[in-house]
Amino acid sequence: MKLKTGDKVMVISGKDAGKESKVSKVFRAKGKIQVEGVNTAKRHTKPTGTTMQGGIIDKDMPIDVSNVMIVCEECGPTRIGHQFDEDGVKHRICVKCGGEL
Repeated sequence: MKLKTGDKVMVISGKDAGKESKVSKVFRAKGKIQVEGVNTAKRHTKPTGTTMQGGIIDKDMPIDVSNVMIVCEECGPTRIGHQFDEDGVKHRICVKCGGEL
């Protein structure tokens, strides 16, 4: 999986297609990510303890990695490529413009 927490992504399919937001959590074993404000579901929760309040809350649910594309600042949604520098360190690059992500 080439995406990391904090990457800006754009949803390309599903009910939230076209939305751009940041990755908040990555589930590598399942091949899914959680994106802020995307794929929200209403969850009914019980109050736990004295401080928590019960009720209906909106919760962001995981979305498959294949349904999002990373967003480059210069050229928009793109794929991720890899390139090694002189020291042998691997960097993620934009496939369209060649800039570093």
